[in-house]
Amino acid sequence: MTASANPASTGTFRALANRNFRLWSAGGIVSNVGTWMQRTAQDWLVLTELAHVNGASAVGIVMALQFGPLALLLPFSGFAADFFDRRRLLFCTQAASALLALGLGLLTVLALVQLWHVYIFAFLLGCVAAFDAPARQTFIGELVGEADLANAVALNSTSFNAARMIGPAVAGVLIAAVGTGWVFLINAASFIAVIGSLCLLRAADFHPRTRAVRSRGSFVGGFRYVWGRADLRALLLMLFLIGTFGLNFPIFISTMSVHAFQAGAGEYGVLSSTMAIGSVAGALLAARRATPTVSLLVGAALLFGVGCALAAVMPTTWAFGILLVVVGVAAQTFTTSTNSLVQLSTDSAMRGRVVALLLAIAVGGTPLGAPVVGWVADVAGPRWSLGVGAASGFLAALVGVRYLLKHTGWRPWREIKTAE
Repeated sequence: MTASANPASTGTFRALANRNFRLWSAGGIVSNVGTWMQRTAQDWLVLTELAHVNGASAVGIVMALQFGPLALLLPFSGFAADFFDRRRLLFCTQAASALLALGLGLLTVLALVQLWHVYIFAFLLGCVAAFDAPARQTFIGELVGEADLANAVALNSTSFNAARMIGPAVAGVLIAAVGTGWVFLINAASFIAVIGSLCLLRAADFHPRTRAVRSRGSFVGGFRYVWGRADLRALLLMLFLIGTFGLNFPIFISTMSVHAFQAGAGEYGVLSSTMAIGSVAGALLAARRATPTVSLLVGAALLFGVGCALAAVMPTTWAFGILLVVVGVAAQTFTTSTNSLVQLSTDSAMRGRVVALLLAIAVGGTPLGAPVVGWVADVAGPRWSLGVGAASGFLAALVGVRYLLKHTGWRPWREIKTAE
């Protein structure tokens, strides 16, 4: 048994005692920096170079195409994570992502890129991510086991958001210095790190899991499982509201930078990184908790709503950046804690399908919300689009309060029972 599997292990970084998780985290943070660099460059390319009118709506369409496949391919991607070898599946998805980044980079560097090219690459990346995301999230359980799962999920989110803090700022500098195309090419190279970490993992140290059995109705089993659980229905509805209408930060930050503050690429990158400071703090706070609760999610949703509302009325770039830290803490606390709570309260044989549903709701809701938020930003202004985000936080908090009132006898400190 690895050190991280010991239930008595404590500390914010306890899951890193596991060699396999350390390797996975090291490779992941390099790749994540590249991914955030590409996302920043992609949004900037569309907003300032390719879409000469209604730029925010074009960014919204790109987000919809990139995240829509998570919902469209949900029955297949979730079952794939439960049925196939997750390590081999991740080899395939990471290699495909690298090739797509390379293709978009070459088109941009050669000055051949057009808006419809970005749309196609965004959709193809979304298809790959649909299979990558549930496998990557549930693979953590194979690396560390149940005892440190919540901690490992939170540390994985910390890595992702540390990359969010670094990537956009680096991208802003590179865009100004050498152009967006080289940012895409650097991202393609960054996948070498995560593919290398997969090669170095010791299979003998993996924690055994219960694999799904191919049977009639296996593809939709996750839907039936969630529908029979009032707690999961409430959590996923809260996530749908915030994920669809609140987690549209590329639109919020890019439109506020360009239209509200008339800022350049450097300031845009810094603002994106500023919010990531809050996200890292939120993920580290989540890592200290053994098991999150529904009441914590209600508080995080309320803080998210208040943070977005205040950010919408900030008069200067720096004041806006300070509020983004608050929004980042709230958003990351909410999403990380929801992920941990759903995984810990789900049977292991169903986990891939349920996590795929969670990710489809968190990210796949973007095709519904991003065009709406982008339209609001174009028609009424970017500050009103932040108001939409604030409303999503308040509504999610109401859903959580209703669940606590109906199913816990108004005892918000009661935790959802962890599945055996």
